[in-house]
Amino acid sequence: MKKILPIIVMSFLFVACNKPAGEVTGLGTKGSLREANPYGMVFIKRGSFMMGANDQSALGSINDQSINVTVDAFWMDETEITNDKYKQFVQWVRDSIALRSLVVAGKDEYRMKIKNQTDEASPETARLNWSAKIPWNSKDEEVKEILSAFYYEGNNSLATKRQINPGKLQYIYEWINYDQAALPANKYDVNTGAYPASAKARVDTSYVDENGIIRHATIERKLRSRRDLISNKIVNIYPDTIMWIRDFQFSYNDPKMRMYFSHPGFSNYPVVGVTWEQAQAFCQWRTQLFNNANTVSGQDYRLPTEAEWEYAARGGRRMALYPWGGNYVRDGKGCFMANFKPMRGSYTDDTGATTMKVASFNPNDFCLFDMAGNVAEWTSSAYNVSSSTLVADMNPSFQFNAKNSDPDVMKRKVIKGGSWKDIAYYLQCGVKTYEYQNESRPYIGFRCVRSYNGE
Repeated sequence: MKKILPIIVMSFLFVACNKPAGEVTGLGTKGSLREANPYGMVFIKRGSFMMGANDQSALGSINDQSINVTVDAFWMDETEITNDKYKQFVQWVRDSIALRSLVVAGKDEYRMKIKNQTDEASPETARLNWSAKIPWNSKDEEVKEILSAFYYEGNNSLATKRQINPGKLQYIYEWINYDQAALPANKYDVNTGAYPASAKARVDTSYVDENGIIRHATIERKLRSRRDLISNKIVNIYPDTIMWIRDFQFSYNDPKMRMYFSHPGFSNYPVVGVTWEQAQAFCQWRTQLFNNANTVSGQDYRLPTEAEWEYAARGGRRMALYPWGGNYVRDGKGCFMANFKPMRGSYTDDTGATTMKVASFNPNDFCLFDMAGNVAEWTSSAYNVSSSTLVADMNPSFQFNAKNSDPDVMKRKVIKGGSWKDIAYYLQCGVKTYEYQNESRPYIGFRCVRSYNGE
């Protein structure tokens, strides 16, 4: 015991030296925790590059000025979101609405039972029991009537007998209007702990009318708390399949229209016919899916900014014209390096006619596939031909949160990378064009990014 006592005393002295009484020592939270790589994503280390077009415009338009910028580290999907991955979103929305409908109808076995909860939530807000199997083939007439709303009978011999009714797949997502919080008139007063008495926030809201049609509105409300900054939107999340014949008339694209998203043969093809708003909804759902399955929440999944996308496409090469680093679209053997439109009518010269399976060509130096060609990709940035003169040189992004009531010109979002129907010019890392956020095309897809917690 006499030998142990000095050791105990020394231990207390050691602890006292490291945790002095009456001093700020922190809570002891370990800051060395390293995040695991999100599934299917590639880590892009931080760095700087020359952002902007490397070549003059093929259309004779005025290019943005090239600027040297720095981008923080982030994760990015190694390929575009495929039909198969987007189907997981579609099925989740279908199942969540089905479970909610069963709970509202009084089927309590589909409501999550929460221990020690005295007052149960209303059917509209109750947590759902995802472990309960949805009785799609139930003999119960009431259940059959509830679930039949999600399908319509196919009358085409090539179609399955029961198909999802796209009009029923409605998803609501929310976001905080930081642009409204940043207005000088809405500056939060840290001394009083309140917003100015005259502060107002202009936000979007959506609702479903008595005919089941989604309506959108822009409202102005008094700004009293952070909750008043939240907008919400209801979107039908099923991809637009008609765009194959709408955008390319006088051509026989009917088979693509019918089967591209639904047929398993296209599972590993990039999802198309998805609007910017639908892509935003997918990112929000993916964040929710991750956070519900993990104890510690991660950064939100989101669309990349224009700068993040371009930095990732260059693969660490500051002045790369194309993602593969060269100045030409063919390799040394004369083979094309991406899926695009080499010459008028010669779509298959690069081995693809329209879209191809993701990762059909070699990745760039960041191990990212299809950063040029196949499908163009949505970014989170608003389109402005002179945005480089407005943005910061640290994590630049020209953002404009267009409201429902804003004119269409304010709803333009940057798309990058070029597609199967574009000429080589649009495949360049620094070239950008735009599409309206509520429009869908058979040549535009997307991939997600997630910010990194650390240096």
